[in-house]
Amino acid sequence: MVLLGLVSGCGTGPKHSARGSRDREFIAYWPAPEGGGRLRLAVKDLIDVKGSVTTAGSEYFARNRRPAGQDARCLELARERGVHLVGKTNLTEFAATVSGRNDYFGIPRNRVSDKHKIIPGGSSSGSAVAVANDRADVSFGTDTAGSVRVPAACSGVCGLKTTYGLVSLRGVVPLSPRYLDTVGPMAKDIPRLVQGMDLLERGFAGKYERAAAAHPSARAIRVGRLYLDGTDPAVDRAIDEALAAKHFRVVKLDKDFKARWDQAEKDGKTVALADVWRNCGKYLDSPGVSGLTKTVIIRGRMESEESYAAALKRRAAWQRALRRTFQEVDFIALPTLQRLPPRIPFFGISAVFEAEVFALQNTVAVNYAGNPALAVPVPIESKEVPVTSLQLVGPRFSEAELLNAGRLVL
Repeated sequence: MVLLGLVSGCGTGPKHSARGSRDREFIAYWPAPEGGGRLRLAVKDLIDVKGSVTTAGSEYFARNRRPAGQDARCLELARERGVHLVGKTNLTEFAATVSGRNDYFGIPRNRVSDKHKIIPGGSSSGSAVAVANDRADVSFGTDTAGSVRVPAACSGVCGLKTTYGLVSLRGVVPLSPRYLDTVGPMAKDIPRLVQGMDLLERGFAGKYERAAAAHPSARAIRVGRLYLDGTDPAVDRAIDEALAAKHFRVVKLDKDFKARWDQAEKDGKTVALADVWRNCGKYLDSPGVSGLTKTVIIRGRMESEESYAAALKRRAAWQRALRRTFQEVDFIALPTLQRLPPRIPFFGISAVFEAEVFALQNTVAVNYAGNPALAVPVPIESKEVPVTSLQLVGPRFSEAELLNAGRLVL
């Protein structure tokens, strides 16, 4: 999610991995029996599951926390419907970084490329890899500054960041619960993403069916296309071709909106960093917390002292700007990442590398506003990976319409 500073690389490898989790996508793995027929759900290990220790990707939590006494509220429908919970998925420690690095549980292996070791993205790294590897039909992740959409983009799957406040955060380890934290589903395709969303919001499947009936084709859907500085032209071209192929009505957004988006990205990162300090600062001196995570916490303390209040004051103006834009277009389209996800460096992932990855994501302005956003894979001509990721941003509580638009893209 967030980072900065100078810390050493990955070290000698994971100190712990779940039995049977071949790609380190799980912290605890409970595979479904063959031929069981039930939906398989994986849950990010930031979310309480009764009887299981919620590690938040941290050795300190793994060694010192008691098993959860009850499920997180967001699992209520899954339990009611008897889905098979296949495990708790890996993540970056305290969901605080973006590459997927975890020194204790290991880095989940991203198989999006046959030739290169590509980062899985964070913080919901294991949730993305679990569905990409078909070890779960649906996974739940959390998204504070892009933590569902970034790993979805890196692993070539779909991920939905939900409207702030739509899904209960009770029983979820907090990072920015007052402003940015959300829970959302991840899956290989839109039909399974709909299933995941229907486990988080009662009656969602019906909403989706109505949205699909209202817009069976893309021709009447207005998309505001946002172009940002620093984007790889090949990525922009892939996004444009995906929208044009399905005949969305595309409108280029102007420089004024781009400037507002850029400021919202900066302000959202300030809020995210400061809230890491406010919610995780108490673990700064705890044994087992990694040096990288401690660096993030310290940086968050600086942001909290210097810029936090000013960033929060600008939030309402950004929300108003988005509402005005959504009077003209149905969705906003832009790349999830400005470039293709990078390879894991040969000498390990440092905080400098984390900062570079953080700068690639176009996700934080959405969390800062509280709106929903969908990341879907689209093809790209590249020797590195076969797909990039299109991000569609919608008005508040437009999850059903977003998933319908994603269906039309794919």
